[in-house]
Amino acid sequence: MKIGLFFGTFNPIHIGHMIIANYMVEFSDLEEVWFVVTPRSPFKQKETLLSNHHRLAMADIAIENYPKLKTSNIEFNLPQPNYTINTLIHLEEKYPNRQFCLLLGEDNLKGFQKWKNYETILKNYELYIYPRISEEKIKPEFVNHPKIHRVNAPIVQISSTFIRKGIKDKKDISIMLPANVWKYIDEMNFYKQ
Repeated sequence: MKIGLFFGTFNPIHIGHMIIANYMVEFSDLEEVWFVVTPRSPFKQKETLLSNHHRLAMADIAIENYPKLKTSNIEFNLPQPNYTINTLIHLEEKYPNRQFCLLLGEDNLKGFQKWKNYETILKNYELYIYPRISEEKIKPEFVNHPKIHRVNAPIVQISSTFIRKGIKDKKDISIMLPANVWKYIDEMNFYKQ
């Protein structure tokens, strides 16, 4: 089984994340997409970052009607700070019969050579790249690489930062979130301060 790993803090998960994940699982050869919820770093305490538990809960309820989408808390119990290569190795050990790939925005590909062990990642894993608007150029070695697949997914300009600011500013941004995620945020009074 071929699985795309979509890493992020998902603070909160929103329709942009859902559109990308759904597009990847329906219009590429990926059979599932897993939202890998990145834990709160003990070294970076951001007041706007909800606890791991709440961000995972929102991701869980966002995908509950989409059987090809899953969530993973695999990084919650790995040593911090965590690196993608460590997560990939850990997932391979835990799920030896699955083939893992990375989902990356084009903006992340532009700085990919800064990742820890990026050569090892590229040697052993495929990257599925979705378009993002940014000024930087992609490094020539990544342009026609056989392990890097460009997927012509929709460009989504919604960000979790924008969502949080909208909630804080008392804007009705409920349409930008899965309905059950908006209900959870509203009931818990998240992001209002």
